[in-house]
Amino acid sequence: MSDFRKILAEMRRPSMLMRAARLGLADYHRGRWLKRLVPGETSPERTVSRLLSVEEQLEETRLSGDAGYSIAQNLEVLIAILAEVSLLRRPSEG
Repeated sequence: MSDFRKILAEMRRPSMLMRAARLGLADYHRGRWLKRLVPGETSPERTVSRLLSVEEQLEETRLSGDAGYSIAQNLEVLIAILAEVSLLRRPSEG
């Protein structure tokens, strides 16, 4: 199992982007967002892995200055990553 918290801690993104993502957590609706961002995934661990791949591609696009970069899409993916990692942190109920 990957340590997603470590990956998040090492992620270097503009502070304004990360701040906006943290503020957006309140509006995160798991079912609706994941259906659009990573269709077919339900496991938080697999979801985070796929979201990290998507975000990495978005970051490469941002850094290259490509006109196709969407800050809104990047923000949605970052919000989803933060929310899904928080699900992994919760102790299992049983």
